[in-house]
Amino acid sequence: MAGGSLIKNKPITFIASVGKRLRSVVERWKVFLHDLIAIPIAWLGAYWLRYNMGVIPEVFVQQAELLLPYVVITQVLVYIIFGVHKGLWRFTSMPDLVLIIKSTLLSTIIITLVIFFVTRLTYVPRSVFVFYPILLMAILCASRIAYRLLKDQHFSTQMGRRALVVGAGVAGEQVVRDLKRVVPQMYDPVAFVDDDPAKVGQEVRGIPVVATSEKIGELCEKLAIELVIIAIPSANDKQMQRIVQLCEESGVNFRTLPGVQDIVSGRVNINDMREVQIEDLLGREPVSLEWDEIRASLTGKTVLVTGGGGSIGSELSRLVAEFNPLQLIIFEQSEFNLYKIDHELTQRHPQLKLITILGDVCDKKLINHIFSAFRPNIVFHAAAYKHVPILQGQLREGAKNNVLGTRNVALAADEYGADRFVFISTDKAVNPTNWMGVTKRVAEVLCQALDTESETSYVIVRFGNVLDSAGSVVPLFRQQLRKGGPITVTHPDVTRYFMTIREASQLILEASSFGENGEIYVLDMGKPIKIAFLAEQMVRLSGKEPGKDIDIVFTGLRPGEKLEEELFYPDEMLTATGYEKIFLANSRKFKWLDVEKSIQSIEIHIDNFDEAMIADELHLLVPEIRSQICMAMPPLIPSVA
Repeated sequence: MAGGSLIKNKPITFIASVGKRLRSVVERWKVFLHDLIAIPIAWLGAYWLRYNMGVIPEVFVQQAELLLPYVVITQVLVYIIFGVHKGLWRFTSMPDLVLIIKSTLLSTIIITLVIFFVTRLTYVPRSVFVFYPILLMAILCASRIAYRLLKDQHFSTQMGRRALVVGAGVAGEQVVRDLKRVVPQMYDPVAFVDDDPAKVGQEVRGIPVVATSEKIGELCEKLAIELVIIAIPSANDKQMQRIVQLCEESGVNFRTLPGVQDIVSGRVNINDMREVQIEDLLGREPVSLEWDEIRASLTGKTVLVTGGGGSIGSELSRLVAEFNPLQLIIFEQSEFNLYKIDHELTQRHPQLKLITILGDVCDKKLINHIFSAFRPNIVFHAAAYKHVPILQGQLREGAKNNVLGTRNVALAADEYGADRFVFISTDKAVNPTNWMGVTKRVAEVLCQALDTESETSYVIVRFGNVLDSAGSVVPLFRQQLRKGGPITVTHPDVTRYFMTIREASQLILEASSFGENGEIYVLDMGKPIKIAFLAEQMVRLSGKEPGKDIDIVFTGLRPGEKLEEELFYPDEMLTATGYEKIFLANSRKFKWLDVEKSIQSIEIHIDNFDEAMIADELHLLVPEIRSQICMAMPPLIPSVA
């Protein structure tokens, strides 16, 4: 039945497709015919203007008619070369008009030369070559502009919801243009506000700039505003927080546009509007990357990403895919995460040679087999266990995955001649108070020590929390908000560093393009943010009031948690790298034989389920472990004598 239905539907689909193509061809021919008719009108009109819109002498009329085929043929050829007839009148813009002007001027020069060689300009007034392009440009441009203006009037009697636009810049102008273009009209922009006093009193597309943003609440009431549109893609976190607070006080719904990095093309569409997100309020200044260096380091290379289905690993994979690698290998333990990133990249980059492998970094034989088969040039090691409270009671698994797993991949990179191994670390590795931080610090030490013995360059990139990553507070707060609260925060003074997943991944790529010699690179995380403030902002963004509609409950620090995180040790002495938001931590070096001996001991104790001895060996490698770690929960599975 289903197969028969498909067969029956094929002729219908084919006919619809043919009909659509025919309509497109007809529309193109209409435009071409219009532009073709404009040529003789402009040519003969030029003679008419030459003789002061009076009677043209017969001899000049005859010469004009004789030369008309030369003019038409030349002009049509230039039309085709420039593609003048391909532009959509409905969306005529400055580039379309500039194209018309260029093609008309060029064709006039060619026509002048052709007529000169044919007639030596006998009975051809020189002023015709001035009037002709002016008339032709006027006809072609005016008809297109008139058509667009006509369409932009909508002819709709139903007006949309009254909207106030914050920001009278380029983005605001484009938003108003798109709002007026939509049929039926969803929103009716009635006014702008802008913090530039010079713009107040001016008009943008006929819409007045009435005040600064401080007047948002007053204007919403006075003008019966139903929606506030924040059109300031370049706004920083403080500006966004202030504007959002003003919008919240007005009691009117508000939306915003994507950030400046998402509209690099310079075009904003009304469909890009979205609710203000926590990333906007904690936003960071856009980073300027050395894309040429990153491209040179990845294009044509075989790249392996471990943990490629996780928050950072998947974003790294997306970015790498954009630089035309020879092949991209994604290694992931979670079957579902691997499926998601495989499906996404296959759809987005059909030409990409993508290999997705399900497996565990603790499987040494599998790791060696992958390196032997694909010989990756660059390895991004993002696979790790990272949930602090869980690992406090799972030291064996944390050490096995984060230490032995890293060793397996790092040694394979050395054995099979990888050019570069990039280890993704965390701020929790600095003066660690939890086993997750300890195991990540040991992995840092391992990479630094191995670099002294290997031809492969080992690079460590250390940074803090990433917004909206799996297992972070933002998804947890969203879940708690959906249930109506309360939102749980461990301590009123607890702070964390945050950056977006995309920014962290971009900076990792940049650091990987120049890093070497076992160096640790620390990403500039900006100022630490209070988790309580984060919770309050998320409550407000949901349209509720903290403490009134949604309670914020403080539950106390969990074992292994700090009040404040640190990005580097005091003796590491951060220095500039010449790359924005990337610093070099001048850390001490380690001997590979000593490190390898300790890790071999850890491996033995892992096999024996002896967490006490695992802890002792970790202490030897990371003597700066803070005393609070002694508060760790007892092992989930007790040791067996």
